[in-house]
Amino acid sequence: MVDTNDFSGRTMVVTGGAGVLGGEIACSLVACGARVAILDKDPSLADRFSDRLQQGPGEAMVVGGDVLDAAALTESEKTVRDRFGSIDTLVNAAGGNHPRATTGGDLGFFDLPAEALRFVSELNLLGTILPCQVFGKSMAADKRGVILNISSMNAFRPLTRIPAYSAAKAAVSNFTQWLAVHMAQEYSPEIRVNALAPGFFLTEQNRFLLTEEETGGLTDRGRTIIEHTPMARFGTPEDLLGATHWLLSDASSFVTGVVVPVDGGFSAFSGV
Repeated sequence: MVDTNDFSGRTMVVTGGAGVLGGEIACSLVACGARVAILDKDPSLADRFSDRLQQGPGEAMVVGGDVLDAAALTESEKTVRDRFGSIDTLVNAAGGNHPRATTGGDLGFFDLPAEALRFVSELNLLGTILPCQVFGKSMAADKRGVILNISSMNAFRPLTRIPAYSAAKAAVSNFTQWLAVHMAQEYSPEIRVNALAPGFFLTEQNRFLLTEEETGGLTDRGRTIIEHTPMARFGTPEDLLGATHWLLSDASSFVTGVVVPVDGGFSAFSGV
């Protein structure tokens, strides 16, 4: 247990690894000795934490790749293997919402355009499944590996205004359980698949849904969230790291097919 967070010798791919949450996870894994491939559609976004990645003791590379393009993912996988060798860990941190798939203002549910709903559904669900196919294939061949998906609190309790995102993340949770059983039964019980379900984390994407741009105070939605979160605050990217490291490490060697809430108690609170 002393060496639980020592990931020396491990090769890990983080999709959406140049984003706020994915980037924090990637930096923490490098700090624990892992060889980390940051895969992102916009690799230049990783420049903002390049200094942290260079501090080691692990090693990092940044790879361009689209989680919705199987051919591009296959090329990315080859690039990673050429540099780091066998890949034993995948963290699927790519995902997100779209303003046109969110009700409010001039958009009611009946007005949400199909292209926006399709974008959100595909980014979150297909953008999880395709990397599992591409990177999970080598794990199946090696008979070992760990996959960690990022679901959401929406999968437990659907939230207002974001129907496509809520439905897609519920599907990610279901797929996580399905894949855990499939990989263990069909390929190897040494391949584990789990997911995290973050609660409300302040990111650039949702910041001004939850806080006022002019004052920094809470919006009505932000205030409601805090009132229903027993720990009375939003999450920070660092709050994901403990659960992430646990699920990626041998400390959870008998854990597969679970979706772990990291939500400050939101899912436990009935509101009364």
